[in-house]
Amino acid sequence: MADTGNRTLRLLSLMQSRRNWAGAELARRLGVSVRTLRRDVERLRELGYPVEAQPGIDGGYRLAPGASLPPLVLDDDEAVALVVGLQAAAQTAVAGMGEASVRALTKVVQVLPVRLRRRADALRAVTVSGAWRIDAGVDPHALTTVAQACRDAERLEFGYTAASGEGSERLVEPFRLVALGRRWYLVAYDLVRGDWRSFRLDRLTGPRSTGARFAPRSLPGDDAVEFVRGGIGARFRTFDVEVLVEAPAEEVRRRIGQWSTVEDLAEDRCRVRMQPEDLAWPAHALGMVGAEFTVVSPPELGELMADWGRRFTRAAAAAPAH
Repeated sequence: MADTGNRTLRLLSLMQSRRNWAGAELARRLGVSVRTLRRDVERLRELGYPVEAQPGIDGGYRLAPGASLPPLVLDDDEAVALVVGLQAAAQTAVAGMGEASVRALTKVVQVLPVRLRRRADALRAVTVSGAWRIDAGVDPHALTTVAQACRDAERLEFGYTAASGEGSERLVEPFRLVALGRRWYLVAYDLVRGDWRSFRLDRLTGPRSTGARFAPRSLPGDDAVEFVRGGIGARFRTFDVEVLVEAPAEEVRRRIGQWSTVEDLAEDRCRVRMQPEDLAWPAHALGMVGAEFTVVSPPELGELMADWGRRFTRAAAAAPAH
């Protein structure tokens, strides 16, 4: 019975990772016969998971949206809170969890009843985060639409505004979502231009799946992050910031870990690294730490802080005494 239960969980995980599965391939992945697979699928249905069967020689299975929430040990309020929390984490890429949040959000939305989706959207619309949002221009619905198209290998249409302000309609074969720096990017093959492109999600509008499937192409270099980074480097500069902070690493992580990498050096000392496009926001972040620090690099950050310091000093001197 334990083996059967483990296999059922494995089957569920596989079906959540891809939209359509051929029966023979699923059986091979699980190491069982097609007949046993049918029993396992029926067991998932008994548990409340909406598994659809596709008849025919090339038939298979897919996990469809359900009429009710499958038993995830969550009530309706908890399910709504989970979706809203994942949307917020996906938008801000909090502490490096953005990509995992998108994957989890894609799985949850796939089986979430329509009534709960409406509640989650309504709650998100009136919720304001107290955190310093990294990329507030990305719509969570657009993010999940793009993520699902990447997962299902379905062609995607959307409007796009280039850095020049010029708008265009795009038809692409989506490959990967990349969280880099403060932004989300889609790496995709542009069918009109006949080449690979990266698209900033905050400049993308109205993404919609065409329903047309495609055989995934091989990305040059096979590294989506480096592909995006190369494109960014051609357009604007980023800074490699390194700062020594005289405070415990855990305290610094609590205050600015959302925007930086913090490394322990001693009980009351740590190293902070960032890769911003603009030096103003790391200057703000370091000011929020409330501790002494030394700028290791780049020199421009020290110069910016010196200029700010002079202006703050003049402002303090001109302030009325109490």
